[in-house]
Amino acid sequence: AGLELPTILLPQPPECWDYRRAPPCPEAEVLSSHCLANCFSDEFPLLTTKRVFWKGVLEELLWFIKGSTNAKELSSRGVKIWDANGSRDFLDSLGFSSRQEGDLGPVYGFQWRHFGADYKDMNSDYSGQGVDQLQKVIDTIKTNPDDRRIIMCAWNPKDLPLMALPPCHALCQFYVVNGELSCQLYQRSADMGLGVPFNIASYALLTYMIAHVTSLQPGDFVHTLGDAHVYLNHIEPLKTQLQREPRPFPKLRILRKVERIDDFTAEDFQLEGYNPHPAIKMEMAV
Repeated sequence: AGLELPTILLPQPPECWDYRRAPPCPEAEVLSSHCLANCFSDEFPLLTTKRVFWKGVLEELLWFIKGSTNAKELSSRGVKIWDANGSRDFLDSLGFSSRQEGDLGPVYGFQWRHFGADYKDMNSDYSGQGVDQLQKVIDTIKTNPDDRRIIMCAWNPKDLPLMALPPCHALCQFYVVNGELSCQLYQRSADMGLGVPFNIASYALLTYMIAHVTSLQPGDFVHTLGDAHVYLNHIEPLKTQLQREPRPFPKLRILRKVERIDDFTAEDFQLEGYNPHPAIKMEMAV
């Protein structure tokens, strides 16, 4: 089933850990940096040493693709992972008291679909505004697959002050060779306990989707982590996870032919053979 996180970080002895205080979560972190590579080879890299919230991965990615910045829209689909960052108290703490609750600002979906447009609020129509990076990625893969500039970036310095949370997974690049589409993700901030398993599955799924609409096969996923950290209250849960034997990765099926990235729905995907160990409770740092 390949290498499962968090086997990369925790075997380091405590004397090698770099403890830092994290402003939103003062109980400190453990730092490191790693590059991970997973070959899909008819497998989907959804971790098995704990149950990963597959519905959350899928619905959040569809929400990104839609360009939405409304946390309540995602929450209505049963995925609450952005609720805390869109809460009234959290927005007020950042000085966004004039925003509606749930308005996250120009976060991932806005940058993917409208990079450079002026952000007003989560309800405005941004059709035709800014750069649709996601569509440009798809168009370039179709017309010039050897291009070295097939990049999508969520890190927009102009918009950072307007975001409820700056992008953690900041930039991805796509590469085509021998009929396969590969993806490399640079993640500036990597919560090894909660975030990274989710991020791996999310960008693997995005690669599957783009490969599907460009008539390619999914290839490799390469994940580069900048500030890779373990929160202190995640160490014991991760030790439990490390004691578990990895199981075979599942397979992902796309159930119908989809022509446009915007036309995917949650019902188009079927996960087969996912038999993980039980979920492990970890608290999210906000």
